[in-house]
Amino acid sequence: MYDLSIMASSNLSQLISSDIFTTGNHYEEVSVIGNGAYGTVYKAKDLSNAGSIVALKKVKIPLGDEGIPQSTIREIAMLKLLDRHRHPNIVRLLDVCQGQRISQTNQLVLFLVFEHVNQDLASYIQRCPPPGLSRCKIKDISRQILDGVDFLHSHRMVHRDLKPQNILIGADDKIKIADFGLAKTYDFDMRLTSVVVTLWYRSPEVLLGQSYGTSVDIWSCGCIIAEMFKLEPLFCGSSEGDQLNRIFEVIGTPSLEEWPKQVSLEWSSFSIHEPKSFSSLLPSICQAGTDLLKSMLTFDPKTRISAQQALSHPFFQET
Repeated sequence: MYDLSIMASSNLSQLISSDIFTTGNHYEEVSVIGNGAYGTVYKAKDLSNAGSIVALKKVKIPLGDEGIPQSTIREIAMLKLLDRHRHPNIVRLLDVCQGQRISQTNQLVLFLVFEHVNQDLASYIQRCPPPGLSRCKIKDISRQILDGVDFLHSHRMVHRDLKPQNILIGADDKIKIADFGLAKTYDFDMRLTSVVVTLWYRSPEVLLGQSYGTSVDIWSCGCIIAEMFKLEPLFCGSSEGDQLNRIFEVIGTPSLEEWPKQVSLEWSSFSIHEPKSFSSLLPSICQAGTDLLKSMLTFDPKTRISAQQALSHPFFQET
């Protein structure tokens, strides 16, 4: 078994086999699944495997003086090592293929080949008929998401872009966390760029430009769980400041003493709000569910519950 925290401090390109990138040209694009800041995802056929359907993520990697940056090799190597665990709630990385070099921009095209799942949680929620998802179904989906997140965190990885569009759900209602284009081995002084994490699922520390850790994923999980009860996003801000204000309207405005020093937004620029009850916002939620959300959606990341602690919460023990 590989300890990725050890691998992170080693030269992964020497520790793994030399075939981290394949050059096989046996994937046929069928249609575009989606576009993002980090690449385009296609539905494709694996021609070497009876035309089975895969998800093909096309990314462009800037080349340095020595070719592919070590950081890129390290990240993909870690993803391949992670895949050897075959966690049931993590989408499988099947292959990494090297594509053409773009001389004009000095970039290399890489194709990350993942298992294909037909539907994401966003469309699953959208298609759910009234009165919405049952508490039992929300509990099952939430447990699977947290199982996957706990696995990532236990291997020192932060997803950083958890949202319903990156949670895949199969016909058997099995959950797969996807899109690791932003996943990094974490330390305790990382800062997110403006393109990381969809605004509505960003934690306060991200919105304020602070350093962060695994707790950013816990905040996103809390937002996703609330959305399954509400059938719409809990916090729908249009800017960092507006997003924070919408958060404070629900969890309450932190005191001046709680406000972090040297951040991009001043405490005085926000109105004072008292916290609202999650039960008033999400009428179908139970008391245990309310307590779980309160422990996940806290302003101070140090007080946020961990994924492992969340899995032991009474919400998941209830029948």
